Amino acid sequence: MQDYHSFLAEVLIPEKKLNQRVQELGEAISQDYASKEILAICILRGGVMFLTDLIRHIKPLVAVDFMGVSSYGAGVRNSDGEVRITLDLTTSITGWHVLIVEDIIDSGHTIASVMELLQTRNPASLEVCTLLNKASRREVEIPIKYCGFEIPNKFVFGYGLDMDEFYRNLPFIGVVDLDKYESDS
Repeated sequence: MQDYHSFLAEVLIPEKKLNQRVQELGEAISQDYASKEILAICILRGGVMFLTDLIRHIKPLVAVDFMGVSSYGAGVRNSDGEVRITLDLTTSITGWHVLIVEDIIDSGHTIASVMELLQTRNPASLEVCTLLNKASRREVEIPIKYCGFEIPNKFVFGYGLDMDEFYRNLPFIGVVDLDKYESDS
């Protein structure tokens, strides 16, 4: 696997700015849920780093569960936008104040499917917290209550987001120069 410096076009969101914004999101969530218990549902795998840092800044009680979700096919969404659950929750969400924690939302199909499924399980409330929002790619309207950053339509990696399953451990969000990445692969 190649050194990310060879295909890094730019650091879109540096570590310090990420940390500051995650803290601000945690404080906003703490205010909104001051007297409630929260069930934070992390969408795997990209959301793990964000979830871990986020819940450190949330004051009310927080329980955590995980969900694996993918589109049909080898990373290519089929024509009807259907997604499949690769790992379902172990917790019943009935009566919980549920906060879906996602790394990035672009077209909106995946998160819309997750929200539709979870709504049938009778949570007390259901909200979305995403680190990154690519609104320019939106095909389905998503009610995002907490958003870290609006980003342009660029291929990003780092801080939980991968390039071929690697580079999730980087402390910043970088932009991939796809020409360089593909030529070096």
